[in-house]
Amino acid sequence: MPLPHVLLSAAVSLDGYLDDTGPERLLLSSPADFDRVDGVRASVDAILVGGGTVRADNPRLLVNSAERRAARVADGRAEYPLKVTVSGSGELDPAARFWHTGGDKVLLTTDDGARRARALGIGADVVSLGADLDWRAALEYLHDRRGVRRLMVEGGGTVHTQLLQQGLADELQLVLAPLFVGDPAAPRLFGPGAYQGGRLRLVETRRIEDVVLMRYLPTAPGAGDRVAAADRHWLALACELAELCPPSDTAFSVGAVVVAADGSELARGHSREGGDPVVHAEEAALAKVDPEDPRLPGATVYSSLEPCARRASRPAPCARLILDAGVRRVVTAWREPDTFVAGADGSGVLTAAGAVVVVLAEYAQRAKAPNRHLEG
Repeated sequence: MPLPHVLLSAAVSLDGYLDDTGPERLLLSSPADFDRVDGVRASVDAILVGGGTVRADNPRLLVNSAERRAARVADGRAEYPLKVTVSGSGELDPAARFWHTGGDKVLLTTDDGARRARALGIGADVVSLGADLDWRAALEYLHDRRGVRRLMVEGGGTVHTQLLQQGLADELQLVLAPLFVGDPAAPRLFGPGAYQGGRLRLVETRRIEDVVLMRYLPTAPGAGDRVAAADRHWLALACELAELCPPSDTAFSVGAVVVAADGSELARGHSREGGDPVVHAEEAALAKVDPEDPRLPGATVYSSLEPCARRASRPAPCARLILDAGVRRVVTAWREPDTFVAGADGSGVLTAAGAVVVVLAEYAQRAKAPNRHLEG
């Protein structure tokens, strides 16, 4: 199921704390960075915090700039993003500022939590996700029922930790403040547990007065048919590579990336790369990887188009090349139409051999874009 783009936003001290233990909230960001955050809020469809943050910080979570709010309205959006909080218990203060400022609000909770919240008179749409909280179900609800395409998550540490550990965070915007807290009782940004492996990719650093903004993207693929945020990043790259293909009236334009389980890119390729008029994207990418590379059996191949099952130009179709390389996970955006080969079913060839094929259909239009001239 399609999910929103999940952006985690946080500021921490040099020793990794979100706050101290004093009665007032510790302000870690600079004035200029608070304004940057306001701009990010204005750009998203919804802002989410955990119930613990509502209790501890009593936030309003507003877009403060009148100009930014006016721009949202001019674009046909609500003046304020949807405000979302998540609480399994539903035990929240109905007088909290969260409920009484801004626009629409949603409380995502459990069956028991919904009963408590309604009894308390919480001023929000109270939505039960079932007997237990499930982050994937929460994100699917926001995407499908509330139209949320970009979601900003502002805390707390438990929420950030869970979304990262479950591979559901698309982006981390982390601000580092030049001070120390040093109190072991103070809240930290990330808690213990099993995180996805691999290094995150640093895509931006920026000095903002006396703080530093760092933007990271996850890189580690999902496992089996479970989709991680990094799967979407890599498939988007495959779609970008398809746009590099020399145009052809007799073959598709396709991009492919081979990624190890730890998020290391092993190779990339695209159709007709290097002046070879018949090379396929997956073929071009796999040719750049040492066939003895021990990372191949745990790797994922991302291809903008389903790997071919039959071809006239070379003896081995791409589905066979992937299997022969030892790869057993493929993520694609678009099933091959019958334009050149009737009954194409590369996915069938792969799954029959024990590989997992994941289709992220929300990227199909991007994969089709460089092939529009072949339609009709």
